[in-house]
Amino acid sequence: MTAVGVIGSGTWGTAIALLLAKNGCEVTLWSAIREEIEEMKRTGRHKNLPDVTIPQTIHLTADLKEAMAQKDLLILAVPSVYVRGTAARMREHLRYGQIVVNVAKGIEEQSLKTMSQIIEEEIPNAEVAVLSGPSHAEEVSRGLPTTCVAGARRKKTAQYIQSVFMSPVFRVYTSPDMLGMEVGAALKNVIALAAGIADGLGYGDNSKAALITRGIAEISRLGVRMGGKLQTFGGLSGIGDLIVTCASMHSRNRRAGILIGKGYTMEEAMKEVQMVVEGVYSAKAALLLARQYGCDMPIVEQVNQVLFEGKAPRDAVSDLMLRDGRIEADDLPWEE
Repeated sequence: MTAVGVIGSGTWGTAIALLLAKNGCEVTLWSAIREEIEEMKRTGRHKNLPDVTIPQTIHLTADLKEAMAQKDLLILAVPSVYVRGTAARMREHLRYGQIVVNVAKGIEEQSLKTMSQIIEEEIPNAEVAVLSGPSHAEEVSRGLPTTCVAGARRKKTAQYIQSVFMSPVFRVYTSPDMLGMEVGAALKNVIALAAGIADGLGYGDNSKAALITRGIAEISRLGVRMGGKLQTFGGLSGIGDLIVTCASMHSRNRRAGILIGKGYTMEEAMKEVQMVVEGVYSAKAALLLARQYGCDMPIVEQVNQVLFEGKAPRDAVSDLMLRDGRIEADDLPWEE
């Protein structure tokens, strides 16, 4: 039986714990907030996943050492803004070469590092991997089918993670392109904010399709310049995750965007959503990366102006639409 410690009992961490428990793993679920663990023990439920019951086979704890002790696999499932601090706390309890699978999605604003780069910096003795794809916790926790990608530097590590997670409702592919996976995972949240803003403004399906399509073009352009592989952005952790995040009401980024499109400030929207809106934290980092790599990212630029400079959402859309005409694909030849 595989022993797994899930570090972070938010909706995604809890959904992963439920999935792995059903797969026959011995699962321990940790939270830094003792009151949260006590409430889950008392009610058998997560406050943001009211439709599912947490089985007694999942061990709940607020003791990080206990959550990590004698585990075959560790899943780091805290929001991106807490990854560095949590990884630093994990360092003293981690044995050499232990696999840590990052499932958070973001880019650190100060360092412009991906989540796996942060973990490697804080826990140099860990073997860091990534799990990403279209996987809203609300659906995974209920056993609705989806597919994801396990990314690692070593093939056998990715295949091991694949074997642990694979189930009739959770199909897992493997990839060596951790960087591409994480860039796609982080930046799709910024595009989802834009998609939500368009919804809040009352725009239609055409607008949504255009944002998704041009959004993945921006993400791919930057990701490839950073060293990611183009194929990754056309896969589950790229366009797959982007589609679901832009289209679903489970997406806190889309929901925040809708509120902003309706006239809420960024702060008011985040307060209303009542969960961490990752795209707000990744938006500045995405713009800084675009400038660092000399990459044109007009959607990301406009989202930043709306979030942090008080630009009216409708004006941002107008500026996007009235940009100079461009060719869609630079490498396609014309007839002479």
